[in-house]
Amino acid sequence: MQPLPVPCPAHLIPDATGTDAFHDVYRNAMAHNVVFVAIEFERRRRWIVKADTLTAGSHHAVTGDLNEAVRAAITRLVQNREVDLDAYTGPIYFMMHGVQSEERARELAAALHAALYGDLEPLARAVPPTP
Repeated sequence: MQPLPVPCPAHLIPDATGTDAFHDVYRNAMAHNVVFVAIEFERRRRWIVKADTLTAGSHHAVTGDLNEAVRAAITRLVQNREVDLDAYTGPIYFMMHGVQSEERARELAAALHAALYGDLEPLARAVPPTP
């Protein structure tokens, strides 16, 4: 499995549903020293978006400003009830439970992935700032 391109098209975000699939995707990210990102199907017929920067190694850090932008976007998703209240907002591990559809989960995961590499534009499109 090759590392995800940056920016990553939503359709390439891996589905890591199940223990084996999760471990495979996570190990692959570690082997390539890249940010882990994936979606998983939940029992409640909803999706989870997960990202972890530890797999990218110590050279990859999420700056305070970048993390604040991601945190603000996730907070807007919580306030809009698009994701559950128990979201993790970084700066190392990010998780959003309760996403209604696979398509939306992939869109959010791709936008988060780009943001964790410093490109906030996809995240601003996926989760527009409140006016």
